[in-house]
Amino acid sequence: MIDIDDIRARWQLAAPFLDERGRRLFAANEALAQGLGGVTATARGSGLAHSTINRGMRELRSARNDIDRRVRRPGAGRKPAVAHQPGLPAALEALIESAIRGDPGSPLRWVSRSQRHLVKALAEQGFKASQRVVANLLRELNYSCQANSKTREGGKHPDRDAPPVKAATNAGEPAISVDTKKKELVGDFKNNGRELRPKGQPEAVRVHDFKIPALGKVAPYGVYDIAANHGWVSVGVDADTGAFAVESIRRWWYKLGQTRYPNAKCLTITADCGGSNGPQVKLWKRELQRFADQTGLTVTVAHLPPGTSKWNKIEHRLFAFITTRRGKPLVSHQVIVQLIGSTTTETGLKVCCEIDGNLYPKAIKITHKEMQAINITRDEFHGEWNYTIAPTQRPP
Repeated sequence: MIDIDDIRARWQLAAPFLDERGRRLFAANEALAQGLGGVTATARGSGLAHSTINRGMRELRSARNDIDRRVRRPGAGRKPAVAHQPGLPAALEALIESAIRGDPGSPLRWVSRSQRHLVKALAEQGFKASQRVVANLLRELNYSCQANSKTREGGKHPDRDAPPVKAATNAGEPAISVDTKKKELVGDFKNNGRELRPKGQPEAVRVHDFKIPALGKVAPYGVYDIAANHGWVSVGVDADTGAFAVESIRRWWYKLGQTRYPNAKCLTITADCGGSNGPQVKLWKRELQRFADQTGLTVTVAHLPPGTSKWNKIEHRLFAFITTRRGKPLVSHQVIVQLIGSTTTETGLKVCCEIDGNLYPKAIKITHKEMQAINITRDEFHGEWNYTIAPTQRPP
């Protein structure tokens, strides 16, 4: 009488440590040891098929090891999809390449080049492949999912090198880059980044970013002296208007600029095409005229073309280093000034910062007469972006 429970106990003890071939040979050895009825008893105790046990018995009786360390004989197992569909890799690569080149006749659009859609497109061509097969083939063909890479700078654009800036710096005249940084909420609000604190004791901040009326928002307006590698930031507590932008330039000039450039006769400004210092903002131009009259400086403005604001030097030479968002809540105006003013770099950048507590009303109407009084000369190259405003009267 064969004890099936005894076979089952030995099988459950050894099976987890064996591969497919080892389990087959173990069961075959058990069947041979039991004699007549051993195959059926072993099949019940191990759960293996009779055919599997019989194949193992043939291997043991042959006393040969034809497959050495292999689990299966050479050629065993299901053939890969490419074996019976030789044209599958080429068809798949053709779908990908046509989409990359932007072929208008491609059955796939670049926005829908997913593995699932590739499977459907291959099926329409008569190929049978699962999503896993497509994924493996793409890996073998050296394709992978990749994000867009911002590498096309457009360095040969005529506006990129800002010729007025080079001419000004070569002549020893001041040249600045200006822009407004994103508005910041003042108060105990969450800011991105991390700050060293005792473990398990993060600084508590508000859950919701609702403006605190008593503190409001601030608008940092930056002025970057290109030749001196020196920044000035006016932190406005009111609206970001053209008057605020020019007042920031005025403060830079009287506190830093005129001392650094005592013999200056002109000032070159580079700015983007949006915000309070845009080329279509009438208030910006009127205030620049007042600034020119007060200082006696001829002001040349070179606006960067639309969509190229990142060419503005202040973006990557000043704003990229301002540390207002390093995991520290901006709980007060004083904290903001200290954080911005402490910004330095290994290349020698220094930053001065102060609060501008003035109020700047919005929606100021500039009359036609005021615009006619602006002493503006438009440049031959894109005069809508590049112009010069000269003083109408010399300062006393």
